[in-house]
Amino acid sequence: MEKNIPLFNWQIDLQNSIIDKIDNDIVLMDKPIIKSTFDYPFKVKVTTAIICLSGRSEGEINLQPFETKASSMAIILPDQILQHKYTSEDFTGLFIIMSDKFTQSLNLQEAFPLFLNVLDNPMVSLGQETLEAIVSWYYMMQKVVRYKENPYRLETLRNMTRAFYYGIGYQFHKISKEKSQLRQDILITNFLTLAKEHYKEQRGVKFYADKLCLTPKYLSTLIKDRSGRSSNEWIDSYVILEAKALLKSTNMTIQQVADELNFPSQSFFGKYFKRHVGISPKEYKNM
Repeated sequence: MEKNIPLFNWQIDLQNSIIDKIDNDIVLMDKPIIKSTFDYPFKVKVTTAIICLSGRSEGEINLQPFETKASSMAIILPDQILQHKYTSEDFTGLFIIMSDKFTQSLNLQEAFPLFLNVLDNPMVSLGQETLEAIVSWYYMMQKVVRYKENPYRLETLRNMTRAFYYGIGYQFHKISKEKSQLRQDILITNFLTLAKEHYKEQRGVKFYADKLCLTPKYLSTLIKDRSGRSSNEWIDSYVILEAKALLKSTNMTIQQVADELNFPSQSFFGKYFKRHVGISPKEYKNM
């Protein structure tokens, strides 16, 4: 059963692109112009860095809004759900796509803090000097990929990518340091982290309150006051987002989606989905 949700259909969604790649380990796309829009959420299964050179693009990563604009970079991590909202006509950028196999081969155990920072801040603005350095790094990578006579291309790219991680990690770490968080904000962050991990099995507030050593009433009030959405709304949002992505972007049946999300029956899932979306799973899948 195919459950992977593709990142892009390169043949349709990215036009006028110069694509360089080594198998499926690493793919470089030079200033692609996105012609179509994504009407539904889709899950990424690779690490993707997008360096925006002109124009802007808006969307959501795991329900968190983000905007990329000229002289900025966004990093999207595996298993995050991306929903595209808008891309300007003049948008161009450089795309670096790395497979799980490739990123794991980097052996960057000390990069875990960067991983956490990127989860909270997927987009970073780049100064002119930093932007020029990253663009130069990209085109150096491109030259290595194109030099097919070199039997050590992949290892060369690994070393270049390690240098990239160490260099750009500082930018994301600086953002994280600059954002001071109150205790309440930390609790909200912890709740959202738990919700992302357990929404398929646990949809009751008590489970999360117990994990955070809080009462359900206090947690619900805190989440509502600080985020504008109740804890139940956040949990339901993750469930519906995953359901939409699975219905639209895989060949899973409605029953299989219901099973994947741990609903007791297809009928129960259908009523839950329609209550939140306004239409049935079948209607949404066939849109």
